[in-house]
Amino acid sequence: MMRNVSIDLGPAAGFAALILALVAPGAVSAGVFTPPEGCTLNMTVQSRSCTVAQHYTCAGDNPGDMRTTYFGPDGPKHISLIDKETRWIETQDPRTGIIDRLASGNADEASFSTLLSTGRDDFDFWTESETGERLHHVGYDKLTGKTMVIDGETLEQTEFSLTTSDSAGQVLWERTGNQFISRKDGRFYGGIERAKDWTGLNETTNDSPVTFIKPGERGFGDTTPQYDCDMQMVNMPGGNNA
Repeated sequence: MMRNVSIDLGPAAGFAALILALVAPGAVSAGVFTPPEGCTLNMTVQSRSCTVAQHYTCAGDNPGDMRTTYFGPDGPKHISLIDKETRWIETQDPRTGIIDRLASGNADEASFSTLLSTGRDDFDFWTESETGERLHHVGYDKLTGKTMVIDGETLEQTEFSLTTSDSAGQVLWERTGNQFISRKDGRFYGGIERAKDWTGLNETTNDSPVTFIKPGERGFGDTTPQYDCDMQMVNMPGGNNA
């Protein structure tokens, strides 16, 4: 299951109430992303749902660690750190200033290598925020056997399910749908998914990648989302929803 894009369905965003705020790691100047000192920007991915992701690695991290900063039309909205098994090590939300980290002693943490070798990976893990909130995440990722090429990149489709509960066992939200993986990049990319929160609110989103932009290519480091932004503006409060 993707350890990247979060969905706001209540007091906890994405898998939780996430991240580092006020000042996001990496600078934005004239719409161009500059990673923190000691880090290298490797790829910019423009996706549906008016989102653009900056994928970068940092010399001070563990081998295989990957960082991503996601931008919406109003600036950075989500920052993630995953390892080579795509475990969700840390997430940050520039809007809240809260950081969530993977807890220790989990029953079954995510394993990208298991997914590749067996076609399915089940997971059961906890995260803990700086405020002390603990969230329990249970679900699976499964390869569907379908492969497609998007902007020259070969991606494999996954099916996933995720249920997130609080420390008392109350289900906060459920997510199901399809995403994509890249064996070459060792990571997940978004897709079409459905989410339901504890109030009964349902949401369907499409975060599928559209373009993969490498160093030297036009749009590399661009922090302005390019796709579905008109639709997002139409659905904003006060917009024309006719």
